[in-house]
Amino acid sequence: MVKLIVSGAVLLAAIMGVDATVASAPITMSETEAEAPALPRLLNARERAATENRILAARLDAIIPSIMREQGIDMWLLVAREYFEEPVVASMLDAENMHARRRTILIFYDPGDGKPVERLTVSRYGLGGLFAPAWDPSKQPDQWQSVAEIIATRDPAKIAVNTSDLYQFADGMTLSQYEKFFAALSSPLRQRIVNGETLAIRWLETRTHAEMELYPAIVRTAHAIIGEAFSRAVITPGVTTAEQVQWWYRDRLLQLGLDPWFHPSVAIQRHGAKGMLEGAEVIQPGDLLWTDFGITYLRLNTDTQHLAYVLKPGESNAPAGLRQGLANSNHVQDILTRHFVVGRSGNEVLALARAEALAAGLDPSIYTHPIGLHGHGAGPSIGFWDNQNADPRGGGRINANTAWSIELTSYAAVPEWGGQRVDFRTEENAFFDGKGIRYIDGRQTELTLIPSGQ
Repeated sequence: MVKLIVSGAVLLAAIMGVDATVASAPITMSETEAEAPALPRLLNARERAATENRILAARLDAIIPSIMREQGIDMWLLVAREYFEEPVVASMLDAENMHARRRTILIFYDPGDGKPVERLTVSRYGLGGLFAPAWDPSKQPDQWQSVAEIIATRDPAKIAVNTSDLYQFADGMTLSQYEKFFAALSSPLRQRIVNGETLAIRWLETRTHAEMELYPAIVRTAHAIIGEAFSRAVITPGVTTAEQVQWWYRDRLLQLGLDPWFHPSVAIQRHGAKGMLEGAEVIQPGDLLWTDFGITYLRLNTDTQHLAYVLKPGESNAPAGLRQGLANSNHVQDILTRHFVVGRSGNEVLALARAEALAAGLDPSIYTHPIGLHGHGAGPSIGFWDNQNADPRGGGRINANTAWSIELTSYAAVPEWGGQRVDFRTEENAFFDGKGIRYIDGRQTELTLIPSGQ
């Protein structure tokens, strides 16, 4: 029988990887974004692998027992095939095992009574010592029969598998593999199969203390690259196009040995022009530039949107109306983050934040999402750019120790542009510890200024 009662302090300590007596100690993060930040030192391949493996081992040790007991599940079974890894299995592979091999089956079993959770791999190859090999093909050639024997021996009350119509992260059990698995089980065990959707989300969304020690430098790396992009080192007004800056990002990441998780965006808003100008449009003095940029480093992702203004000859600052527009978006950020409460749904946070922002005379659109092992991460969404009402994907509950992309915009009429309605998009990465939101490496509160050089 699984022991379901876990004290809040012990659970928090286990997830964060610290002693329960110091589980509430703050994680140092900067609330103010540095101006033109320097690029942090990047690890070499061996250092990256060692870091990833250390963090993965700690995650498996701390998070798996906590979430299985939290959900009352004593067995969780995951299946992946080579080059067709489901999201959860992909996140559990060590740095040297880049893909599942043939068919990789992972089993977690909690025997209860405070005993350690077993981590088994029913496959021909080990997984970096993180899972105990549990299949000898010379004794039992049938892999699925070996799985059935492991399950029957342990006699779990619930066997969770990853299936979900709503969340892509939890829909990893394909029909072909489920049919083989189901056929191998005895009839009584078949009745114990349950949905592992929540386990998958909780595993992916939960951030540990070790990860949060790394995250500020990862976000700082992204901020530093954006700082380079939005400078005269990259942009020559009257010459450089929006798409040239996009591809500069891609080349810069190749130089640094980093990966983008999406193709960077760069666009222009201009006095007298409608909407966003993109592609071959040349950047000019007086333009408001926008970028959306994200990297993957040490398995963690960033997602940032910043704004820059190209000074006209003789200007020393952006027009007051543009500066106020960014301030309005900062105000919406403050309203949104105040409404983060453990157990509150994404839809509830969206409704509360929008109501308060509208009452303050702002014109917001909120589309915030979790971030971590995926850019658009596991967990409840808080609005979508094309849907500012309740959405099934926002029905999940907000949990402590989760990271977020505080992504939104506010619209404002800019007097210096003849009252033109301008879109002030912003996105910054933040951490919710269960009590409040802290920005991982600050947030943009001032427009980046790019000299015209004239």
